[in-house]
Amino acid sequence: MLARSGVQEQGAGVFLSASSGQPSPGAVPMVAETVVEQVVQALSRGEPVAAVARAYGLDRKTVRTWRARGAYGPRARRAPVSQVDPYRDWIARRAPEVGYNASVIYRELREQGFGGSVIIVRRAVHGLRAAAPPSAATVRFETGPGEQAQVDFGQVRVWIADVQVPVQVFVMTLGFSRRSYAVAFDRQRLREWLAGHEQAFQHFGGVTDTVVVDNAKAMVLTHTRGAIQWNPTYTDFAGYYGFRPWACAPYRPQTKGKVESGVKYVARNALAGKRFHSLAHLNAWLFEWTTTIADQRVHGTTHEIPAVRFRREALTPLDGRPPYAWAHVRERIVANDALVSIAGSRYSVPAALVGATVTVREHATDFTIWHRDTVVATHARQGRQQVVMLPAHYAGLLRVDHTPLALQPPQHDPRYATRGEVAVRDLGVYERFAADETRLERSA
Repeated sequence: MLARSGVQEQGAGVFLSASSGQPSPGAVPMVAETVVEQVVQALSRGEPVAAVARAYGLDRKTVRTWRARGAYGPRARRAPVSQVDPYRDWIARRAPEVGYNASVIYRELREQGFGGSVIIVRRAVHGLRAAAPPSAATVRFETGPGEQAQVDFGQVRVWIADVQVPVQVFVMTLGFSRRSYAVAFDRQRLREWLAGHEQAFQHFGGVTDTVVVDNAKAMVLTHTRGAIQWNPTYTDFAGYYGFRPWACAPYRPQTKGKVESGVKYVARNALAGKRFHSLAHLNAWLFEWTTTIADQRVHGTTHEIPAVRFRREALTPLDGRPPYAWAHVRERIVANDALVSIAGSRYSVPAALVGATVTVREHATDFTIWHRDTVVATHARQGRQQVVMLPAHYAGLLRVDHTPLALQPPQHDPRYATRGEVAVRDLGVYERFAADETRLERSA
């Protein structure tokens, strides 16, 4: 029989009083392994469940549970249930298609009736992203001498006097030799892009066949899978220097990885810990750095010195070409009245160009309008809301005299034709009829 009084059971930090059936002071409210063993032994000796429960201060259902188990064992934890569980298979299939973007997954789950939070969706996607195979390797693309140059801008914060300011660093890297040119500007507009190109061409003494640019809005207006719409000024600039512009695919900076690395190299090597008096001082240092350090090191990819490899870089020479005369270039479609809109006014072109796309070059005092490679109109700059029409542009369309045209009535109105000819009667009939009426009145 179990002891009914003054008996205490001890097991793994749990003390139970057999007389009171309550945990001893300071005891942890749990059933220890030693207590379970003693309960199982008591039950195996035939002790009643109720007596064992009273002796050890346990609920009868607990005692029956351990009798059924026959020995101590840790309680099996229930697997956590999440609101995202019913959607895990769909998430596993969908996540690679959206680049493991948890925000997109969460939005589409809400459309399917999901009521959980974005946090649990992020956890689910994070696990899939971590287990996903690595992305496909990028194949390095090497170009021959004189084939390609890559250009890019990068913003770097530098110290000018006592103020740390952001500057825009333009870098052009030759694809074959890896020789580079860097210059800093305070802004990043089209005129800075063109100035950077032109200074680099002058520095290298020539031009490559192709120049790879980013999808900067200054040069690339739209870029779809089917076509690229270039800024007309940049197209004109490329034609002037004889290179073919090429825009890398959106969101693929590795397409121009040489210059991407070049921008980082300038920021981390040339400008690290530097301080300058002015922007001109900064650019003087960049020129010194590129010619004495960047171009003289052994390049990690080519294993050659860029300045030495440059001797085999077959560039198209400039041949004393003067600097590009920068003008604001835009494209317009000629309206039905042979007018094009420029800077708030409308200017005429030859009427034969109605519907055609023309190129407008805006200069300081005038506009020149080109169709393909021919100047078709030149107009002095006017104020806004003006209409400028040259009669020569409308030759054969405008009437010289101002006499009104003879109007002709409609000849083929079917309802008018069905009424037949209108009878024409001599007016003398009406005069004789009036005379007869007068005589009758007098005789009366």
